[in-house]
Amino acid sequence: MSPATQTPEDDGKARCGWAGSSRLYRDYHDTEWGQPLHGDDALFERVCLEAFQSGLSWITILRKRPAFRAAFDGFLIDKVAEYTDADVDRLLADPGIVRNRAKVLAAIANAKVARDLDPGLDRLLWSFAPAPRPRPRTLADVPAVTPESTALAKELKRRGFRFVGPTTAYALMQATGMVDDHLADCWVHPKR
Repeated sequence: MSPATQTPEDDGKARCGWAGSSRLYRDYHDTEWGQPLHGDDALFERVCLEAFQSGLSWITILRKRPAFRAAFDGFLIDKVAEYTDADVDRLLADPGIVRNRAKVLAAIANAKVARDLDPGLDRLLWSFAPAPRPRPRTLADVPAVTPESTALAKELKRRGFRFVGPTTAYALMQATGMVDDHLADCWVHPKR
């Protein structure tokens, strides 16, 4: 069997194996995952969501993403950086999101760091993007950590970011198109 699989609707398009288990995964895979993403606020959202995903399945975060966006003011860095203790209490009472105090506090702290970054979150994150490489042939060929993700996590931590280890940093790189980990026979090709 091919490393990429057909979706439940079997539209004839080969996809990365993880993308076929639900319509939500398929749509995320086909339209977002691995596509180059730019903009400080857009990338801040992804940093936050990857941190909230830590220890959970990504489908949980995708299902809760609309509630996260509402609860965190669209992940606008300047707004989240000004959150108070009342906002922390509001977030921890919101059943639509992952209510983990450490992760909520990390999102707010990360917004404060991101707000003050020079030259900005977009330029910092993308400065760690590796040179393009051949697409992996199987899911087993996809790394969980790379030297670039380790360096990115180290730099983010040095600047004061929380919940940004090498594995989370690599997932961020995959999700935002810094690397192309779509399988070799997957129909999706990131727009460069």
